Amino acid sequence: MMVKQQVHDIDTPTGLMRCYLYRPDAEGAFSTIIFYSEIFQQTAPIARAATMLAGHGFVVLVPEVFHELNPIGTVLAYDEAGKDKGNLDKFTKYLEHHDSDTQALVEFAHRQPFCTSHVGAMGVCIGGHLAYRAALNDDVLGAFCLYPTDIHSNTLPCNQDNDSLTRTCDIQGELVMVFGKQDPHVPEAGRNTIHSQLIKTGRRFTWLEVNAQHAFMRDEGDRYDPQLALQMYQQAIAFFHRVLR
Repeated sequence: MMVKQQVHDIDTPTGLMRCYLYRPDAEGAFSTIIFYSEIFQQTAPIARAATMLAGHGFVVLVPEVFHELNPIGTVLAYDEAGKDKGNLDKFTKYLEHHDSDTQALVEFAHRQPFCTSHVGAMGVCIGGHLAYRAALNDDVLGAFCLYPTDIHSNTLPCNQDNDSLTRTCDIQGELVMVFGKQDPHVPEAGRNTIHSQLIKTGRRFTWLEVNAQHAFMRDEGDRYDPQLALQMYQQAIAFFHRVLR
């Protein structure tokens, strides 16, 4: 399918959130995927990933994940300054504010005539964590989480006992968890911590560990693995066609 793009500014309890919308250029209503970016917000690789998903029959919403902390439209560069600013934002914003952003996105999707009532979540890096976190929302039916950071370490700010690992028991939707074995951000011990919690709480999930580094999906830079990235897109598309049907 060909894809059309729109920009929407959505009200949230913590301020206006810019959201980039990608949808099939076709008649009808389509399931929605909330696609959470890396710390850099909507870079060119994120936009291309969203277009890829939308072209397979989904409405894709890409929010500015740190909208409270930056001017609208901010995109951070893939350099040291961008990484430092993005990490500062990551460790400043409370998980509860990401939760209210997710609720605003779900409500936005439910109001659109081109969206069905079915919503899923997907993300990379911190966005993989936010997709996992979004699955706490009862309206999010499934989440595809690519190398999600900071779940195992409980390093993101939140209220007591509201970290994502502790809240795993409240996830009702189906999960797909994808990790690179050579990813220093989520080492083997961290992956085992997440896996054990998913088993302990009886969640429905698929677990994939691949021979890849962190950010292997990003089609810029030395860590990009095109073959693996294509496999993950295919698996994500099949997953969402099933759980959001």
